[in-house]
Amino acid sequence: MPLYIYSDMANILDPMDLKQIITLHLDGTSNRRIGSILGISRNTVNTYMQLFAASGISLEELLVFENADLSELFSSHTTVDTERHNELMLYFEGVNQARNHPGFTFLHHYQQYVEQAQEPYSYTQFLEHYRRKYPKEKGSMKLDHLAGEEMFVDFAGKKLHIINKGTGELIAVEVFVAILPCSQYTYVRACMSQKRSDLISCCTETLRFYGGAPKAIISDNLRSAVNRASKYEADINRSFKDFARHYNCVINPTRGYSPQDKALVENAVHLVYQRIYYPLREMTFFSLEDLNKEISILLKSYNNLLFKRKESSRIELFQSIERQYLKELPAQSYELKDYKRAKVQKMGYVYFSPDNSYYSVPHRYIGKETSIHYTQSRIEVFYNQERIALHQRNLTRGSYNTNKDHLSSTHRFYSDWSPEFFSKKAALHGEHVLKCVEKIVTSQDYPEIGYKRALGVIQLYRAYGSQRLNDACKRALDTDACSYSCIKNILKNNMDKVPLADGQPEQAQPHIPFHSNIRGASAYQ
Repeated sequence: MPLYIYSDMANILDPMDLKQIITLHLDGTSNRRIGSILGISRNTVNTYMQLFAASGISLEELLVFENADLSELFSSHTTVDTERHNELMLYFEGVNQARNHPGFTFLHHYQQYVEQAQEPYSYTQFLEHYRRKYPKEKGSMKLDHLAGEEMFVDFAGKKLHIINKGTGELIAVEVFVAILPCSQYTYVRACMSQKRSDLISCCTETLRFYGGAPKAIISDNLRSAVNRASKYEADINRSFKDFARHYNCVINPTRGYSPQDKALVENAVHLVYQRIYYPLREMTFFSLEDLNKEISILLKSYNNLLFKRKESSRIELFQSIERQYLKELPAQSYELKDYKRAKVQKMGYVYFSPDNSYYSVPHRYIGKETSIHYTQSRIEVFYNQERIALHQRNLTRGSYNTNKDHLSSTHRFYSDWSPEFFSKKAALHGEHVLKCVEKIVTSQDYPEIGYKRALGVIQLYRAYGSQRLNDACKRALDTDACSYSCIKNILKNNMDKVPLADGQPEQAQPHIPFHSNIRGASAYQ
C-alpha cells in the first residue's frame, strides 16, 4: 500500500533524492542539516523520515530498493493549495517593501491579510512562510568544516597546454581542483574538457586519491553537473547523481551569486596557480599523461608544505584527522552511464544506436517505450523505472545479442538458426538446393534475413516436390538469380521443366536476362 505525503509545501522528491536523505540520515546527519545539504525544507525531510518509519521497512533495506518500487511505496501525492499559497506570496511582496518603515509590525499586516484572504493562514504559518521567502541576511563568518563532511570541486579559470607532436599545435587543457575543507588536502588533475565524462572521471580519480568518499560533493553550477541552476534547489544531471549514489554520497551545488559558498576552493585554485602553474611555465608537454605526472610531483610537495600558523601540513592533517571519517570506496570504480530511449521492436529487440546493434528484452514488452542505461561494459534496459534486461555490451557493430529466456515459445525455434542448421535441411532436397541455400545465407550482412529467405526456398518443396525444387535451384545458379522470389517464379512458370541445350550455357539462351517480373509463355496459355 503506497504511503502518501501530506505537506504544506509542494516539494515532491524523486527516488534518487529519497535515497540521498536515507544515506545522510544513516551517516548520523540531522534532519536540519540534511535539508541544508540537499536544498529542501526541514519539514519535508521530517515528513519523509516519518513515512520511512511508518513503512515498517528498515532504512538499509529501503536504500537497496529499485527506484520504481521506492516511487510506488512513497507516492508523490500532495495536498498543497497552490492558489492559496500564491496569494500569500504576492501579498508578501508589499509587506517586504514596507519592512524598513518605522512602526512596522507583522501583526498589522497579518490583520490586513486576514481581511482580504478567502482562506487565510494562521499567524504562525504566516510568519513561517515569510521567513522562508525572505530569510535573514547573515554577515560573513568563518565556517567550521567537519572532517569527512564535504569535498569542494571546481575547474581553474586559467588553462594549461600540451603540444601536438605531429602538427606542433598548442592544445589548451582544463585543470580540475578538489579540496577537503577540514584538512585542505588538495587534488589537481588536467583533463581535455569540462564535459560530463571528464568531470566524473576527475571526481572518480579524486576519491581514489583520497582513499574514501565524503558525505557531500560541493560543485559549482557547471553545465556538466547541473541541468538547471538555482539558488535554492538545483537540478543535478542524472549521470552525476548516479555517480554520487555509487559512492554513497550526495551532490550539493553552490548557490548562484553566492561567492562565499565556494571561497575555499577558489582560494585553492589561486594557490594552485602559484605552486603548480608557475613551476610548469617553462616546461613542454606532448601528452596529458606526461602533464599529469609532473602535476602529481608538484602536488605532493604542495600538500607537504607546513601551514604558516599551524605546525602541520595538509597531508598530516588529512592523515591524522580527516581520513578516518571518509566512507569506504566500493570494490569497483564508477563507470559513466549514458542514456538512450528505444521502442521494443516486433522481433523482441531494442535498437542501440551508438553501436548499431540489438539487444533482446522479454517478449511481453514488444511495442513498449524503454530507456537504455549503458556503460562501456554493460547494457541495462528499463521500463517504468524497472530493469527488464541486462546484457554485456557487445561492441561489434550490427550484432544481435539474445538472452533465450526473453524469447516466447514461438521465437525459441528461431534462436537455433545457424548456417549449419539450414545446410542440413537443404541437403535433404538435393545438391543444387544446398548450394543455393548456402549462397543466400552468406550473401546477407544481417544473417537473420538470409535465414528467413533460405527457409522460404526450402519450404517450396511442399508445393513442388524435392526434385523440381532441385532443378529450379540448378537453373537459378546457372543464371545467377539465386533468390527466393526467382526460384519461386521458376517453379510457378514451369521453367524448371524446360531442357537446357547441350553444351550451351544457360546465360546464352535468351537475349533478355531472366527476371522475376518477366512472364513466360505459360502465362498466356
